Amino acid sequence: MLGKLVFLQYVRSDILSRGRFRLRGETLEIMPAGREAVLRVDFFGGEVERICEYDPISGEEKAVLSQAIVYPAKHFVVPPSTMEKAIGQIRAELEERVRHLEKIGKVVEATRLRRRTLQDLSMLSETGFCQGIENYSRYLTGRKEGEPPFTLLDYFPDDYLTVIDESHVSLPQIRAMLAGDRARKKTLIEHGFRLPSALDNRPLGFAEFRAKVGQVIYLSATPGEYEKKKSSRVVEQIIRPTGLVDPELSLRPTRGQVADVLCEAEKTLAAGGRVLITALTKKQAEQLSEYLTEKNIKSRHLHCDVDTLERTEILRALREGEIDVVVGVNLLREGLDLPEVSLVAVLDADKEGFLRSEVSLIQTIGRAARHESGRVLLYADRVTGSLRAAIEETERRREIQLEYNRRHGITPKGVKKSRRKPLITPAEKEPVPEYFRLIATENIPALLREKEKEMKEAARELEFERAALLRDEIKQLRKLL
Repeated sequence: MLGKLVFLQYVRSDILSRGRFRLRGETLEIMPAGREAVLRVDFFGGEVERICEYDPISGEEKAVLSQAIVYPAKHFVVPPSTMEKAIGQIRAELEERVRHLEKIGKVVEATRLRRRTLQDLSMLSETGFCQGIENYSRYLTGRKEGEPPFTLLDYFPDDYLTVIDESHVSLPQIRAMLAGDRARKKTLIEHGFRLPSALDNRPLGFAEFRAKVGQVIYLSATPGEYEKKKSSRVVEQIIRPTGLVDPELSLRPTRGQVADVLCEAEKTLAAGGRVLITALTKKQAEQLSEYLTEKNIKSRHLHCDVDTLERTEILRALREGEIDVVVGVNLLREGLDLPEVSLVAVLDADKEGFLRSEVSLIQTIGRAARHESGRVLLYADRVTGSLRAAIEETERRREIQLEYNRRHGITPKGVKKSRRKPLITPAEKEPVPEYFRLIATENIPALLREKEKEMKEAARELEFERAALLRDEIKQLRKLL
Protein backbone atom coordinates (compact mmCIF):
# COMPACT_ATOMS: atom_id res chain seq x y z
CA MET A 1 0.00 0.00 0.00
CA LEU A 2 2.85 2.40 0.77
CA GLY A 3 4.29 1.75 -2.66
CA LYS A 4 0.99 2.60 -4.30
CA LEU A 5 0.76 5.84 -2.35
CA VAL A 6 4.24 6.82 -3.52
CA PHE A 7 3.22 5.97 -7.09
CA LEU A 8 0.25 8.34 -6.65
CA GLN A 9 2.80 11.06 -5.72
CA TYR A 10 2.03 11.10 -1.99
CA VAL A 11 4.99 12.03 0.21
CA ARG A 12 5.81 10.33 3.50
CA SER A 13 6.12 12.83 6.34
CA ASP A 14 5.69 13.03 10.11
CA ILE A 15 3.65 16.23 9.67
CA LEU A 16 0.44 15.74 7.72
CA SER A 17 -0.69 18.12 5.01
CA ARG A 18 -2.45 17.65 1.70
CA GLY A 19 -0.71 15.00 -0.42
CA ARG A 20 1.22 13.47 2.52
CA PHE A 21 0.97 10.29 4.63
CA ARG A 22 2.59 8.81 7.73
CA LEU A 23 2.89 5.35 9.25
CA ARG A 24 2.92 4.83 13.01
CA GLY A 25 3.09 1.19 14.03
CA GLU A 26 0.13 -0.46 12.36
CA THR A 27 -1.74 2.79 11.74
CA LEU A 28 -1.54 4.51 8.37
CA GLU A 29 -2.76 8.13 8.10
CA ILE A 30 -3.34 9.79 4.72
CA MET A 31 -4.36 13.37 3.97
CA PRO A 32 -5.91 13.34 0.47
CA ALA A 33 -4.88 16.10 -1.92
CA GLY A 34 -8.40 17.41 -2.41
CA ARG A 35 -9.85 17.34 1.13
CA GLU A 36 -9.28 18.88 4.54
CA ALA A 37 -9.64 15.55 6.32
CA VAL A 38 -7.40 12.65 7.33
CA LEU A 39 -8.02 8.98 6.55
CA ARG A 40 -6.84 6.62 9.29
CA VAL A 41 -6.35 2.98 8.32
CA ASP A 42 -5.74 0.52 11.18
CA PHE A 43 -4.09 -2.81 10.35
CA PHE A 44 -4.04 -6.06 12.31
CA GLY A 45 -2.01 -9.01 11.15
CA GLY A 46 -1.38 -7.45 7.75
CA GLU A 47 -5.09 -6.85 7.03
CA VAL A 48 -7.21 -3.72 7.20
CA GLU A 49 -9.14 -3.75 10.45
CA ARG A 50 -10.78 -0.31 10.45
CA ILE A 51 -11.02 2.84 8.31
CA CYS A 52 -12.14 6.17 9.70
CA GLU A 53 -11.99 9.87 8.84
CA TYR A 54 -11.07 12.58 11.34
CA ASP A 55 -10.56 16.35 11.49
CA PRO A 56 -6.85 17.28 11.16
CA ILE A 57 -7.20 20.25 13.55
CA SER A 58 -9.37 18.96 16.39
CA GLY A 59 -8.65 15.25 15.93
CA GLU A 60 -12.40 14.59 16.19
CA GLU A 61 -13.53 11.44 14.40
CA LYS A 62 -16.05 12.28 11.68
CA ALA A 63 -17.05 8.92 10.25
CA VAL A 64 -16.26 5.22 10.13
CA LEU A 65 -15.92 4.02 6.53
CA SER A 66 -16.27 0.64 4.90
CA GLN A 67 -14.01 1.75 2.06
CA ALA A 68 -12.14 4.85 0.88
CA ILE A 69 -10.90 6.05 -2.51
CA VAL A 70 -7.56 7.87 -2.58
CA TYR A 71 -7.02 9.97 -5.70
CA PRO A 72 -3.55 10.99 -6.99
CA ALA A 73 -1.82 13.82 -5.17
CA LYS A 74 -0.72 15.44 -8.44
CA HIS A 75 -2.16 15.68 -11.94
CA PHE A 76 0.72 13.97 -13.72
CA VAL A 77 0.47 10.35 -12.66
CA VAL A 78 0.98 7.94 -15.56
CA PRO A 79 1.56 4.17 -15.89
CA PRO A 80 5.23 3.01 -15.86
CA SER A 81 5.05 2.08 -19.56
CA THR A 82 3.90 5.58 -20.51
CA MET A 83 6.59 7.15 -18.33
CA GLU A 84 9.30 4.95 -19.87
CA LYS A 85 8.20 5.90 -23.38
CA ALA A 86 8.05 9.62 -22.46
CA ILE A 87 11.56 9.54 -20.96
CA GLY A 88 12.89 8.05 -24.21
CA GLN A 89 11.21 10.77 -26.28
CA ILE A 90 12.46 13.54 -23.97
CA ARG A 91 16.01 12.15 -24.16
CA ALA A 92 15.86 12.05 -27.98
CA GLU A 93 14.65 15.67 -28.14
CA LEU A 94 17.38 16.70 -25.69
CA GLU A 95 20.17 15.25 -27.86
CA GLU A 96 18.77 16.92 -30.96
CA ARG A 97 18.42 20.29 -29.23
CA VAL A 98 21.89 20.14 -27.67
CA ARG A 99 23.45 19.44 -31.09
CA HIS A 100 21.59 22.45 -32.53
CA LEU A 101 22.72 24.80 -29.74
CA GLU A 102 26.34 23.65 -30.01
CA LYS A 103 26.23 24.08 -33.78
CA ILE A 104 25.20 27.76 -33.48
CA GLY A 105 27.82 28.42 -30.78
CA LYS A 106 25.56 28.42 -27.71
CA VAL A 107 27.75 26.10 -25.65
CA VAL A 108 26.69 27.54 -22.27
CA GLU A 109 23.01 27.16 -23.14
CA ALA A 110 23.58 23.60 -24.37
CA THR A 111 25.38 22.64 -21.16
CA ARG A 112 22.65 24.21 -19.02
CA LEU A 113 19.90 22.45 -20.94
CA ARG A 114 21.61 19.05 -20.72
CA ARG A 115 22.22 19.39 -16.97
CA ARG A 116 18.68 20.53 -16.15
CA THR A 117 16.94 17.99 -18.38
CA LEU A 118 19.03 15.01 -17.23
CA GLN A 119 18.24 15.94 -13.63
CA ASP A 120 14.51 16.02 -14.51
CA LEU A 121 14.79 12.64 -16.28
CA SER A 122 16.49 11.15 -13.23
CA MET A 123 13.66 12.37 -10.98
CA LEU A 124 11.01 11.11 -13.40
CA SER A 125 12.66 7.71 -13.58
CA GLU A 126 13.02 7.34 -9.80
CA THR A 127 9.90 9.07 -8.44
CA GLY A 128 7.62 9.65 -11.42
CA PHE A 129 7.66 13.39 -10.80
CA CYS A 130 9.92 16.43 -11.10
CA GLN A 131 9.59 20.17 -10.67
CA GLY A 132 8.18 21.63 -13.89
CA ILE A 133 6.83 18.26 -15.05
CA GLU A 134 4.07 20.10 -16.90
CA ASN A 135 6.66 21.23 -19.46
CA TYR A 136 6.91 17.59 -20.62
CA SER A 137 3.11 17.22 -20.91
CA ARG A 138 3.27 16.65 -24.68
CA TYR A 139 4.98 13.30 -24.12
CA LEU A 140 3.16 12.34 -20.93
CA THR A 141 -0.26 12.83 -22.53
CA GLY A 142 0.67 11.36 -25.91
CA ARG A 143 -0.09 14.52 -27.88
CA LYS A 144 1.52 15.49 -31.17
CA GLU A 145 3.43 18.74 -31.61
CA GLY A 146 1.04 21.70 -31.76
CA GLU A 147 -2.04 19.82 -30.56
CA PRO A 148 -4.14 21.70 -27.98
CA PRO A 149 -3.66 20.71 -24.33
CA PHE A 150 -6.33 19.02 -22.24
CA THR A 151 -8.31 21.41 -20.04
CA LEU A 152 -11.28 21.30 -17.69
CA LEU A 153 -13.49 22.07 -20.69
CA ASP A 154 -12.80 18.55 -21.99
CA TYR A 155 -14.57 17.07 -18.95
CA PHE A 156 -17.83 18.98 -19.35
CA PRO A 157 -20.87 17.41 -21.09
CA ASP A 158 -21.61 18.36 -24.69
CA ASP A 159 -24.52 20.65 -23.83
CA TYR A 160 -22.91 22.76 -21.08
CA LEU A 161 -23.45 26.51 -20.88
CA THR A 162 -20.56 29.00 -20.70
CA VAL A 163 -21.15 32.40 -19.04
CA ILE A 164 -18.44 35.00 -19.71
CA ASP A 165 -18.65 37.99 -17.38
CA GLU A 166 -17.17 41.36 -18.45
CA SER A 167 -16.75 39.83 -21.91
CA HIS A 168 -15.29 43.03 -23.39
CA VAL A 169 -12.26 42.38 -21.15
CA SER A 170 -12.34 38.58 -20.77
CA LEU A 171 -12.33 37.75 -24.49
CA PRO A 172 -9.30 39.92 -25.36
CA GLN A 173 -7.47 38.31 -22.43
CA ILE A 174 -8.26 34.83 -23.78
CA ARG A 175 -7.00 35.93 -27.19
CA ALA A 176 -3.74 37.24 -25.73
CA MET A 177 -2.92 34.34 -23.38
CA LEU A 178 -1.33 32.07 -25.98
CA ALA A 179 0.92 34.76 -27.46
CA GLY A 180 2.06 35.90 -24.00
CA ASP A 181 2.82 32.37 -22.87
CA ARG A 182 4.68 31.61 -26.11
CA ALA A 183 6.85 34.74 -25.85
CA ARG A 184 7.93 33.83 -22.30
CA LYS A 185 8.64 30.19 -23.19
CA LYS A 186 10.67 31.15 -26.27
CA THR A 187 13.03 33.13 -24.05
CA LEU A 188 13.48 30.13 -21.74
CA ILE A 189 14.09 27.83 -24.72
CA GLU A 190 16.62 30.17 -26.36
CA HIS A 191 18.66 30.36 -23.15
CA GLY A 192 18.70 26.63 -22.50
CA PHE A 193 16.22 26.47 -19.62
CA ARG A 194 13.61 24.38 -21.44
CA LEU A 195 13.21 22.06 -24.42
CA PRO A 196 11.14 23.29 -27.41
CA SER A 197 8.39 20.82 -26.46
CA ALA A 198 7.64 23.09 -23.48
CA LEU A 199 5.73 25.26 -25.98
CA ASP A 200 2.98 22.61 -25.94
CA ASN A 201 2.39 23.24 -22.24
CA ARG A 202 0.23 26.24 -23.04
CA PRO A 203 -3.22 27.81 -22.75
CA LEU A 204 -5.76 27.32 -25.50
CA GLY A 205 -5.72 29.57 -28.53
CA PHE A 206 -8.87 31.62 -29.06
CA ALA A 207 -10.07 29.46 -31.95
CA GLU A 208 -9.42 26.32 -29.86
CA PHE A 209 -11.33 27.82 -26.93
CA ARG A 210 -14.25 28.80 -29.14
CA ALA A 211 -14.39 25.28 -30.61
CA LYS A 212 -14.71 23.74 -27.14
CA VAL A 213 -17.57 25.93 -25.91
CA GLY A 214 -21.05 25.68 -27.34
CA GLN A 215 -23.78 27.80 -25.79
CA VAL A 216 -22.36 31.09 -24.52
CA ILE A 217 -23.85 34.03 -22.62
CA TYR A 218 -21.77 37.21 -22.79
CA LEU A 219 -22.28 39.68 -19.94
CA SER A 220 -21.06 43.25 -20.36
CA ALA A 221 -22.20 46.83 -20.00
CA THR A 222 -20.09 47.58 -23.10
CA PRO A 223 -20.00 44.47 -25.32
CA GLY A 224 -17.42 44.36 -28.10
CA GLU A 225 -18.03 43.81 -31.80
CA TYR A 226 -17.25 40.09 -31.51
CA GLU A 227 -19.99 39.49 -28.93
CA LYS A 228 -22.51 41.50 -30.94
CA LYS A 229 -21.66 39.61 -34.12
CA LYS A 230 -21.77 36.15 -32.55
CA SER A 231 -24.90 36.66 -30.45
CA SER A 232 -28.21 35.49 -31.89
CA ARG A 233 -30.07 37.54 -29.31
CA VAL A 234 -29.20 40.67 -27.30
CA VAL A 235 -30.98 41.32 -24.00
CA GLU A 236 -30.57 44.66 -22.25
CA GLN A 237 -30.83 44.84 -18.46
CA ILE A 238 -30.97 48.58 -17.93
CA ILE A 239 -33.73 48.84 -15.31
CA ARG A 240 -32.42 48.78 -11.73
CA PRO A 241 -34.87 47.65 -9.01
CA THR A 242 -33.42 50.30 -6.69
CA GLY A 243 -34.43 53.01 -9.15
CA LEU A 244 -30.83 54.26 -9.39
CA VAL A 245 -30.33 56.39 -12.48
CA ASP A 246 -27.16 56.68 -14.56
CA PRO A 247 -25.21 59.72 -13.38
CA GLU A 248 -25.85 63.24 -14.59
CA LEU A 249 -23.15 64.32 -17.06
CA SER A 250 -21.52 67.74 -17.22
CA LEU A 251 -19.22 68.70 -20.10
CA ARG A 252 -16.65 71.34 -19.16
CA PRO A 253 -13.56 72.95 -20.80
CA THR A 254 -10.11 71.60 -19.95
CA ARG A 255 -8.74 75.04 -19.14
CA GLY A 256 -8.60 75.28 -15.35
CA GLN A 257 -9.81 71.68 -14.98
CA VAL A 258 -7.69 71.02 -11.89
CA ALA A 259 -9.01 74.08 -10.05
CA ASP A 260 -12.55 73.16 -11.05
CA VAL A 261 -12.10 69.57 -9.86
CA LEU A 262 -10.81 70.84 -6.53
CA CYS A 263 -13.87 73.07 -6.11
CA GLU A 264 -16.32 70.30 -7.04
CA ALA A 265 -14.51 67.79 -4.83
CA GLU A 266 -14.82 70.10 -1.82
CA LYS A 267 -18.59 70.43 -2.44
CA THR A 268 -18.98 66.67 -2.76
CA LEU A 269 -16.97 65.94 0.39
CA ALA A 270 -18.99 68.51 2.33
CA ALA A 271 -22.11 66.53 1.36
CA GLY A 272 -20.56 63.29 2.63
CA GLY A 273 -19.62 61.79 -0.74
CA ARG A 274 -16.38 60.42 -2.19
CA VAL A 275 -14.57 61.30 -5.40
CA LEU A 276 -12.83 59.36 -8.18
CA ILE A 277 -10.65 61.20 -10.69
CA THR A 278 -9.18 59.61 -13.81
CA ALA A 279 -6.03 61.03 -15.38
CA LEU A 280 -4.17 60.04 -18.56
CA THR A 281 -0.73 59.22 -17.11
CA LYS A 282 0.73 57.80 -13.92
CA LYS A 283 2.76 60.95 -13.34
CA GLN A 284 -0.31 63.16 -13.75
CA ALA A 285 -2.21 60.99 -11.26
CA GLU A 286 0.61 61.18 -8.70
CA GLN A 287 1.04 64.95 -9.09
CA LEU A 288 -2.68 65.63 -8.83
CA SER A 289 -2.93 63.43 -5.73
CA GLU A 290 -0.05 65.37 -4.11
CA TYR A 291 -1.71 68.68 -5.07
CA LEU A 292 -5.00 67.66 -3.47
CA THR A 293 -3.18 66.55 -0.32
CA GLU A 294 -1.53 69.98 -0.12
CA LYS A 295 -5.05 71.44 -0.26
CA ASN A 296 -5.98 69.41 2.85
CA ILE A 297 -7.93 66.76 0.91
CA LYS A 298 -7.10 63.19 1.85
CA SER A 299 -6.05 61.77 -1.50
CA ARG A 300 -4.20 58.74 -2.90
CA HIS A 301 -3.18 57.76 -6.41
CA LEU A 302 -3.90 54.38 -7.96
CA HIS A 303 -2.17 52.90 -11.01
CA CYS A 304 -0.43 49.73 -12.21
CA ASP A 305 2.70 50.33 -10.12
CA VAL A 306 0.68 50.13 -6.91
CA ASP A 307 0.78 46.62 -5.38
CA THR A 308 -2.44 44.59 -5.54
CA LEU A 309 -2.89 44.43 -1.76
CA GLU A 310 -2.23 48.15 -1.48
CA ARG A 311 -4.88 48.84 -4.13
CA THR A 312 -7.40 46.89 -2.08
CA GLU A 313 -6.41 48.82 1.03
CA ILE A 314 -6.75 52.18 -0.78
CA LEU A 315 -10.26 51.35 -2.02
CA ARG A 316 -11.27 50.09 1.43
CA ALA A 317 -9.98 53.31 2.97
CA LEU A 318 -11.99 55.32 0.42
CA ARG A 319 -15.18 53.52 1.43
CA GLU A 320 -14.43 53.96 5.14
CA GLY A 321 -13.79 57.70 4.73
CA GLU A 322 -10.12 57.46 5.64
CA ILE A 323 -9.46 58.75 2.10
CA ASP A 324 -11.66 61.29 0.33
CA VAL A 325 -10.33 61.13 -3.24
CA VAL A 326 -8.64 58.48 -5.37
CA VAL A 327 -6.85 59.58 -8.53
CA GLY A 328 -6.30 56.76 -11.04
CA VAL A 329 -5.42 56.00 -14.63
CA ASN A 330 -6.98 52.77 -15.88
CA LEU A 331 -7.90 50.98 -12.66
CA LEU A 332 -11.12 52.89 -12.01
CA ARG A 333 -13.18 51.06 -14.63
CA GLU A 334 -14.62 47.53 -14.50
CA GLY A 335 -15.30 45.67 -11.29
CA LEU A 336 -15.24 48.62 -8.87
CA ASP A 337 -18.39 48.77 -6.79
CA LEU A 338 -18.09 51.85 -4.58
CA PRO A 339 -21.57 53.05 -3.48
CA GLU A 340 -20.08 55.95 -1.53
CA VAL A 341 -18.67 57.60 -4.68
CA SER A 342 -20.98 60.39 -5.85
CA LEU A 343 -18.57 62.28 -8.14
CA VAL A 344 -16.37 61.02 -10.97
CA ALA A 345 -14.15 63.44 -12.87
CA VAL A 346 -12.60 62.51 -16.23
CA LEU A 347 -9.68 64.79 -17.08
CA ASP A 348 -8.80 65.35 -20.75
CA ALA A 349 -11.84 63.39 -21.90
CA ASP A 350 -11.26 64.53 -25.49
CA LYS A 351 -7.92 62.73 -25.89
CA GLU A 352 -9.10 59.96 -28.21
CA GLY A 353 -7.46 56.58 -27.52
CA PHE A 354 -7.71 53.45 -25.38
CA LEU A 355 -8.16 55.32 -22.08
CA ARG A 356 -10.78 57.61 -23.62
CA SER A 357 -12.53 55.16 -25.94
CA GLU A 358 -16.30 54.70 -25.88
CA VAL A 359 -15.98 51.53 -23.78
CA SER A 360 -13.56 53.12 -21.28
CA LEU A 361 -15.68 56.24 -20.90
CA ILE A 362 -18.93 54.31 -20.35
CA GLN A 363 -17.25 52.04 -17.80
CA THR A 364 -15.73 55.03 -15.98
CA ILE A 365 -19.04 56.90 -15.97
CA GLY A 366 -20.64 53.80 -14.45
CA ARG A 367 -18.55 54.19 -11.29
CA ALA A 368 -20.92 56.99 -10.21
CA ALA A 369 -24.07 54.96 -10.97
CA ARG A 370 -24.18 53.35 -7.50
CA HIS A 371 -25.04 56.66 -5.79
CA GLU A 372 -28.47 58.32 -5.94
CA SER A 373 -26.79 61.72 -6.50
CA GLY A 374 -24.09 60.50 -8.86
CA ARG A 375 -22.45 63.07 -11.16
CA VAL A 376 -19.72 62.85 -13.79
CA LEU A 377 -17.59 65.78 -14.96
CA LEU A 378 -16.14 65.39 -18.46
CA TYR A 379 -13.38 67.90 -19.22
CA ALA A 380 -13.05 68.36 -22.99
CA ASP A 381 -12.54 71.16 -25.50
CA ARG A 382 -14.06 69.14 -28.34
CA VAL A 383 -16.55 66.31 -28.53
CA THR A 384 -14.84 63.26 -30.02
CA GLY A 385 -16.70 60.34 -31.55
CA SER A 386 -16.09 58.21 -28.47
CA LEU A 387 -17.16 60.98 -26.13
CA ARG A 388 -20.34 61.64 -28.10
CA ALA A 389 -21.22 57.92 -28.17
CA ALA A 390 -20.61 57.57 -24.42
CA ILE A 391 -22.74 60.63 -23.63
CA GLU A 392 -25.58 59.49 -25.90
CA GLU A 393 -25.58 55.95 -24.47
CA THR A 394 -25.55 57.23 -20.88
CA GLU A 395 -28.42 59.66 -21.60
CA ARG A 396 -30.39 56.87 -23.30
CA ARG A 397 -30.04 54.57 -20.28
CA ARG A 398 -30.79 57.47 -17.93
CA GLU A 399 -34.05 58.31 -19.72
CA ILE A 400 -35.21 54.68 -19.69
CA GLN A 401 -34.69 54.44 -15.91
CA LEU A 402 -36.27 57.85 -15.23
CA GLU A 403 -39.36 56.91 -17.25
CA TYR A 404 -39.61 53.59 -15.39
CA ASN A 405 -39.31 55.39 -12.03
CA ARG A 406 -42.02 57.90 -12.98
CA ARG A 407 -44.36 55.16 -14.20
CA HIS A 408 -43.98 53.07 -11.02
CA GLY A 409 -43.51 55.85 -8.47
CA ILE A 410 -40.01 54.73 -7.50
CA THR A 411 -37.66 56.96 -5.54
CA PRO A 412 -34.02 56.04 -6.23
CA LYS A 413 -32.21 54.49 -3.29
CA GLY A 414 -28.45 54.15 -2.97
CA VAL A 415 -26.82 50.74 -2.79
CA LYS A 416 -26.05 49.54 0.73
CA LYS A 417 -22.98 47.34 0.55
CA SER A 418 -21.21 45.74 3.50
CA ARG A 419 -17.60 46.67 4.08
CA ARG A 420 -15.18 43.80 4.25
CA LYS A 421 -12.26 43.61 6.59
CA PRO A 422 -8.90 44.37 4.93
CA LEU A 423 -7.04 41.40 3.49
CA ILE A 424 -3.92 42.47 5.32
CA THR A 425 -3.60 44.62 8.41
CA PRO A 426 -0.83 47.19 8.85
CA ALA A 427 0.87 44.94 11.41
CA GLU A 428 1.04 42.11 8.87
CA LYS A 429 2.63 44.18 6.12
CA GLU A 430 6.21 43.33 5.25
CA PRO A 431 8.36 45.42 7.59
CA VAL A 432 11.44 47.33 6.49
CA PRO A 433 14.53 45.40 7.76
CA GLU A 434 15.97 47.02 10.88
CA TYR A 435 19.48 47.26 9.44
CA PHE A 436 18.13 49.42 6.58
CA ARG A 437 17.00 51.98 9.15
CA LEU A 438 20.61 52.42 10.25
CA ILE A 439 21.51 53.87 6.84
CA ALA A 440 21.71 57.65 6.78
CA THR A 441 18.94 59.16 4.64
CA GLU A 442 21.38 61.12 2.48
CA ASN A 443 23.19 57.87 1.57
CA ILE A 444 20.09 56.01 0.36
CA PRO A 445 20.03 57.45 -3.22
CA ALA A 446 23.63 56.36 -3.84
CA LEU A 447 22.93 52.91 -2.36
CA LEU A 448 19.82 52.61 -4.56
CA ARG A 449 21.87 53.34 -7.68
CA GLU A 450 24.41 50.72 -6.65
CA LYS A 451 21.71 48.10 -5.96
CA GLU A 452 19.99 48.83 -9.28
CA LYS A 453 23.30 48.39 -11.10
CA GLU A 454 23.86 45.04 -9.36
CA MET A 455 20.30 43.94 -10.18
CA LYS A 456 20.71 44.70 -13.90
CA GLU A 457 24.09 42.94 -13.94
CA ALA A 458 22.58 39.86 -12.28
CA ALA A 459 19.77 39.83 -14.85
CA ARG A 460 22.27 40.03 -17.71
CA GLU A 461 24.14 37.06 -16.21
CA LEU A 462 20.78 35.20 -15.98
CA GLU A 463 21.06 35.05 -12.17
CA PHE A 464 17.36 35.70 -11.79
CA GLU A 465 17.04 34.67 -8.13
CA ARG A 466 19.77 37.12 -7.09
CA ALA A 467 18.19 39.81 -9.28
CA ALA A 468 14.82 39.23 -7.57
CA LEU A 469 16.38 39.55 -4.11
CA LEU A 470 18.07 42.82 -5.13
CA ARG A 471 14.75 44.07 -6.54
CA ASP A 472 13.07 43.43 -3.18
CA GLU A 473 15.88 45.25 -1.34
CA ILE A 474 15.45 48.24 -3.67
CA LYS A 475 11.71 48.35 -2.89
CA GLN A 476 12.44 48.33 0.85
CA LEU A 477 15.03 51.10 0.52
CA ARG A 478 12.62 53.30 -1.43
CA LYS A 479 10.18 53.12 1.48
CA LEU A 480 12.73 54.99 3.58
CA LEU A 481 12.91 57.99 1.23
